[in-house]
Amino acid sequence: MWWRTCSARKFAPSIIWKRCGRRISATKPPPRRWTIKAVSIAIVAVGRLKSGSERTLIDTYIKRIPWPIAEIEIEERRPLTGRERTAREGDLLLQAIPEGALVVALDSAGRTLTSNAFAKKLEAWRASGRVLAFVIGGAEGLSPPVLARADETLSLSAMTWPHALARVLLAEQLYRAHAILSGHPYHK
Repeated sequence: MWWRTCSARKFAPSIIWKRCGRRISATKPPPRRWTIKAVSIAIVAVGRLKSGSERTLIDTYIKRIPWPIAEIEIEERRPLTGRERTAREGDLLLQAIPEGALVVALDSAGRTLTSNAFAKKLEAWRASGRVLAFVIGGAEGLSPPVLARADETLSLSAMTWPHALARVLLAEQLYRAHAILSGHPYHK
């Protein structure tokens, strides 16, 4: 029996079990630095997505991407006021960014790119050999220290989106970039 000799989990849906898109949740302040091994992309975001349509969409897109991706979720600080919340979430985001990562902040004031331009940028970022960390803020946006830490600031759209939907849009754009780079017809 394969499950007695195989290291795969017994509840795996098939013999070939693929672990991709692992989630890392942070309800307490994270350790000084997250150490993520063999992850080329990290999505660092404020708030925890519960099971629902957004979670399903993100999981669907992440499973389609062959690159290792980790989601790091930071606790949302609702009882605090606007500036205090942004500052506290900013501190947690800075602590959660993997050490030595190339940081891309997603902010409404950032630069917009076409899907083809984003795919080319992503290819160059991945070729650098560094972990690529996309940072998504909470309801009040990103704090100035997080924006200062970012190597690049991008906007997903000129419109404002809830941070849960921003994660879905990012996951879709990552998959679309993979499709463009590999010549898959999804983008057409």
